[in-house]
Amino acid sequence: MNIQRDTTHPADVLKSAMERIYSYKMTTTSGGNLSILDEDGSLWITPARIDKGGLKREDIVEIRTDGEIRGLHKPSSEYPFHHRIYKARPDIKAIIHAHPVALVAFSICGRRPDTRLFPKARAICGEVGFAPYALPGSEALGISIAEEFAKGVSCVMLENHGVVVGAPTFREAFRKFETLEFTAKTILKASVLGDVRYLSESTLTTEGERGALHEHFTPTAASARERGLRREMSEFVRRGYRQRLLISTEGSFSARVSDTSFVITPRGCDRAQLTPEELVLVDNGRAEEGKRVSFASRLHGAIYARHPSVQAIINATPVNATAYAVSGEPLDTRTIPESYVFLREVEKLPVSVLSEDPTNVAPRLSPNFPVYLIENDGAMVLGTSLLDAFDRLEVLESTAEALINSKSLGPVRVMGEAVIRELEEAFHLSPR
Repeated sequence: MNIQRDTTHPADVLKSAMERIYSYKMTTTSGGNLSILDEDGSLWITPARIDKGGLKREDIVEIRTDGEIRGLHKPSSEYPFHHRIYKARPDIKAIIHAHPVALVAFSICGRRPDTRLFPKARAICGEVGFAPYALPGSEALGISIAEEFAKGVSCVMLENHGVVVGAPTFREAFRKFETLEFTAKTILKASVLGDVRYLSESTLTTEGERGALHEHFTPTAASARERGLRREMSEFVRRGYRQRLLISTEGSFSARVSDTSFVITPRGCDRAQLTPEELVLVDNGRAEEGKRVSFASRLHGAIYARHPSVQAIINATPVNATAYAVSGEPLDTRTIPESYVFLREVEKLPVSVLSEDPTNVAPRLSPNFPVYLIENDGAMVLGTSLLDAFDRLEVLESTAEALINSKSLGPVRVMGEAVIRELEEAFHLSPR
């Protein structure tokens, strides 16, 4: 497989990243700073006291190896700790510092998110470091943070401040940053429901070894149906990211093309910018040549083979629904008529289904009960179309959020058996 060189200018990378971080409320107008250490040793960094919501590429500051500062503004006042991290960890070439609300909540309580919540969080973020409080912008803060990074971690919580993430590439740094914030948000939501369930090291190792398809083929010309599904799916994936139903490098969408084939999201791509061409065709157990197929492809293939009525499948991580997946609390759909009709009863599946033989998992699923929570992973939705599956995913998340929000008000009013039977008859639903 050919590895493409990154030819985007550092100023453009930092501008685009800050736009995304700010638009999803993961920092404030005046908060946060980003940097990239270029191959020639120059450090590119966001400026001090410039509106993060309206940052332009010409606002980015370059600090040359001889100390010369080039740009329209002063570099971020947090430049000292960026400089010290790069000196302490030569493998790090990109740094993100921001104040996302969930991680700030952890920082002001002197805690760090436990990444054993998800296999992917542990694999992406690893152990999280913690730097004691020091004055923002001070050398003392830089020393404190750099000492944590020198221990080998890539994510460091700052006491009463926020978080700093470093990685060999900016794309990887953003992936760690977004995954850690999602983990923190999920823990906070799940804590409202009760005890939060974390994974053992042995389970984390097992789930981390999941594989995808290895045989490949070169497809012939795409049919009109395949082209249409590629366009539709890429639009739904990008919408799902905007709706915060998944994060940038996690979440698998697929749609049936024929009796033996389907298209599915690739592994490791940026869900916010997914194009139709990046999607992977899978046919008769073989994946399209030159592409990294999703880890979920074998399970999706087994479901399509077992259930002909299923035309689309989504694995996603909406934070409220995922909070139920990491707690012992059941998600009761008998609280809202639309929820019961669209979601039916939501069963929880163990995280082991992701590493089991998919042909053993598919028979346990039913199109009549199309929504499942996978413990310590997220949600899986079956649909008669991409629109049908996406609609159910949105209803699932809004239902979960309403239920979590209701916890502060008192007991919910669950619909009785007579109401449930009435709904089943009116909407021709199969009873469990």
